[in-house]
Amino acid sequence: MTQFRNGRYVGGPFDGQRPSKLVCVGRNYKKHAEELGNEVPAEPLIFLKPPSSLNDNGAPIVYPAISTNVNYEGEIGLVISKTARNIKAANAMDYVYGYTVVNDVTARDLQRKDGQWTRGKGFDTFCCVGSEIVERAQVDEAALGVRTFVNGEMKQNGSIRDLIFPIPVILEFVSRFMTLEPGDLIATGTPEGVGPVNPGDVIRIEVAGVGTLENTVVSEAI
Repeated sequence: MTQFRNGRYVGGPFDGQRPSKLVCVGRNYKKHAEELGNEVPAEPLIFLKPPSSLNDNGAPIVYPAISTNVNYEGEIGLVISKTARNIKAANAMDYVYGYTVVNDVTARDLQRKDGQWTRGKGFDTFCCVGSEIVERAQVDEAALGVRTFVNGEMKQNGSIRDLIFPIPVILEFVSRFMTLEPGDLIATGTPEGVGPVNPGDVIRIEVAGVGTLENTVVSEAI
């Protein structure tokens, strides 16, 4: 069994590694794009979060002092099994080791202010990852979905069937310009229902058959 602890994989083929890249897909659910007033992209919209943003299940999410609008984004995450470059969608799933739960925490005000997403997405603690990496063979991939709760109230409920760009398409697209390496983490996009959180809030994200990710928001100490 592969776990994720202290920003690294524990056990399994990636034991002791940190993901070299955190590759994320933006606006990959139609209703999420619409709720933020954005057009549905014509091709996958890709951005990166720095490895320094990695955060464990149960660890606090630090609310930056320079932001006033921090949002949760529950997502289905996957881990790359082997080096992938210029792969095709038809065999792309051969490069997927397994699945996990991701919270792509976002300082929405800074994302909008900057016009690009590095600062708004890149704070320390802003890429929360579930404790377990569940291998493909143990997952009903067609039934994957993600639900997000804030203080026990459900805010998001999305299905993998609603992805604009399915996982094989994402992997083909990304591997055309970037070498994906074993242990790299891919966040596949968030469904509609994103919203703000405040210090003290508890965010719980569930991916059925994969696991649960729970983090509490705390104020930055400066």
